[in-house]
Amino acid sequence: MKRTAPQFRAGHRVQLLQGAAELFPALAQSMDGARHSVLFETYIFDTTGSGAEVAEALMRAARRGVRTNLVVDGVGTGRLPAPWYERLRTAGVQVRVYSPLGPLGLLLPMRWRRLHRKLCVVDGQVLFCGGINVLDDYHDPHFGTLQAPRFDFAVRAEGALVAQAQATMEQLWWRIQAVRDARQYHLPEAVHALREAGVGAPPRQRGLGMRAALLLRDNLRNRGRIEQAYRRAIASAQHEIIIANAYFLPGGKLRRALVLAARRGVRVQLLLQGRYEYFMQYHAARPVYGALLRAGVEIHEYEPSFLHAKVAVIDAHGRRPWATVGSSNLDPLSLLLAREANVVVRDKAFASELRQRLRQAMHTAGRRVDAQQFEQRPWRERMLDQVAHALMRAALWVTGNRY
Repeated sequence: MKRTAPQFRAGHRVQLLQGAAELFPALAQSMDGARHSVLFETYIFDTTGSGAEVAEALMRAARRGVRTNLVVDGVGTGRLPAPWYERLRTAGVQVRVYSPLGPLGLLLPMRWRRLHRKLCVVDGQVLFCGGINVLDDYHDPHFGTLQAPRFDFAVRAEGALVAQAQATMEQLWWRIQAVRDARQYHLPEAVHALREAGVGAPPRQRGLGMRAALLLRDNLRNRGRIEQAYRRAIASAQHEIIIANAYFLPGGKLRRALVLAARRGVRVQLLLQGRYEYFMQYHAARPVYGALLRAGVEIHEYEPSFLHAKVAVIDAHGRRPWATVGSSNLDPLSLLLAREANVVVRDKAFASELRQRLRQAMHTAGRRVDAQQFEQRPWRERMLDQVAHALMRAALWVTGNRY
């Protein structure tokens, strides 16, 4: 596979947003000002609590005659509750489900390829991208009310990368529409939708300031771009690497990049999920800890609530700062199977702000993993770790992927 570096363009304005508490009002404000189109994609669309604010903003835009397209994932969201689906439909919001599961569900490995990116483009002028689902900060569909807000980030961006995001969203929309029409035997409409899937991007916007790039991951031409960008940035780090990632299970190449960075004197800090959420998520990652801790990598586990962030900042105060905010975890599902989107920014002020928020979380809400205690954890826990890791490797073998 040909490896290409991200194409950073000058002339962007990128604002960091932490949690739904900052993202949802910004989304609603942009949607309320929309004149032509609102394109929205998300893995989870949950209208509990503050999630309803996003649904209401979508409906307000649709009622004004704005083209409003909503794509949700068939696993993360599934079927919307009937009352909300009817309200959205009546208001004029066009709703589509990406890869509905069907009768066999996740028994088919092809169904493991999910729409995990979280993107919103308003009027081709403003992009929202990150790891935050339409989900209240204090609500979890499986665990109920949370005592502290979920830890996650997104960005609001203006500049040339908005056109790139709009083009990929339009393409996915028309491909879904083509499949929908073909299944209903509307063949002329299906052919039209496939033609529309090749629509070009709108004109690029004029510059604003920051250098940034949009990295997309799919199962066609962009299968390795996000992981390659991480490895390239880690390899060039000179002083400091800080990564916050919800589901952290990097492959061998990415692990080696982190180990080599630590051994050449770069301070490597990881802020990872400290609370038990899923068996695989919790236990499969633990066998990776050992080699990283022995190399001098610092691992901090976030404990007050669920950590859902997928962000990193490298050399924030150096000559070549690098920061990313997006939807991609550093695990096999994100790096090998899912559609993902990350914004990468080369700007000292932006990188410094993200660094400050991550360091504050590590110091006030993280628990540092002690290398000696980790090696001495109970045998039963170590056994569960190995079982989960083996199951993960077996699942990858079924999909034909090596990691």
